[in-house]
Amino acid sequence: MTDFRDHPSAVRAGEELDLARLEHYLLRHFPGSAGPLTAEQFPSGHSNLTYLVHLGHREMVLRRPPFGSKVKTAHDMGREYRVLSKVHPAYPAAPKVLLHCEDESVLGAPFYLMEPIRGIIIRRDPPAGLPFTAGTARRLSESFVDNLARLHALDYAAIGLADLGKPRGYLERQVRGWIERYFGSQTHDFPEVASISAQLKERMPATSDATLIHNDYKYDNLVLDPVEITRIVGVLDWEMATIGDPLTDLGTALAYWVDPQDPDELQNIRWCPSTHPGSLTRAELVERYARTTGRDVSGMVFYLAFARFKVAVIVQQIYYRYHRGLTKDPRFASMPEVIRILLRASLRGFERESV
Repeated sequence: MTDFRDHPSAVRAGEELDLARLEHYLLRHFPGSAGPLTAEQFPSGHSNLTYLVHLGHREMVLRRPPFGSKVKTAHDMGREYRVLSKVHPAYPAAPKVLLHCEDESVLGAPFYLMEPIRGIIIRRDPPAGLPFTAGTARRLSESFVDNLARLHALDYAAIGLADLGKPRGYLERQVRGWIERYFGSQTHDFPEVASISAQLKERMPATSDATLIHNDYKYDNLVLDPVEITRIVGVLDWEMATIGDPLTDLGTALAYWVDPQDPDELQNIRWCPSTHPGSLTRAELVERYARTTGRDVSGMVFYLAFARFKVAVIVQQIYYRYHRGLTKDPRFASMPEVIRILLRASLRGFERESV
């Protein structure tokens, strides 16, 4: 039987771990374990780095900030560890964390360890050879939005995360903050930014209720059951989770979702098989979310435009590290064109008044 599960590969040059120091540290914290320690890297992440480490027969996933990061608050390992420690018991799709290390002498930065979640991760296209019918695509896209609704239904105060964020004024702070982040990592002159910034400030809706939000919810952050791929068994990458407007979370999911009728330039940067026959469209995702949660989604044009701008800024921040020579990852070289496409799509959404 073909194994379609996600597998790590060799560690990228420049992102190696000090295995001798790490082994010494882990042996002190996991009594009864024995070396040797080996490490592989999951290859697709652009932000926090994720490794699969083996300490003898023990298998763990290690998360650490990227090398040369300029935005320290975006890579708070202690915060991410705390979020997962509270969320996992109530929402088992969140990984189970094992250990947090603040001692930067071990790896040069804080890190944490968690239990692996084994399964299939779908990126731009399903793994080659994986059966992916129209019925499968539809059920998976339904699971995708239903799972987000379940996350938003968690009682964040009851699980101990009431102090994670500040719901009052959340949307205004987000808009202002992401505009500032863009200019703080600017490398090119994109004329769309001025118009988008103005419209985000002028057209900001009243904030809906506050929930726990993931803030980077998309297909390649989901782990799917290898036996039934429409069942979500894991949700990864919680570094930006907070308490805030749940429609910003839905907007982010939509920003990564390309419809079949979208322009060719968006098709060229498609992140997931959302154009596969059977997949729900963005409008259908919004409709299903509204029906499941009872929330007013009449302002989704704003939320999608903002989310596309936010993703463009995230890509800009990643590219900034490459531009400054802080990372040599060749995947980053073409990012300015991705930023341009996202900014155009953000502006076009405002102009067309449609998701």
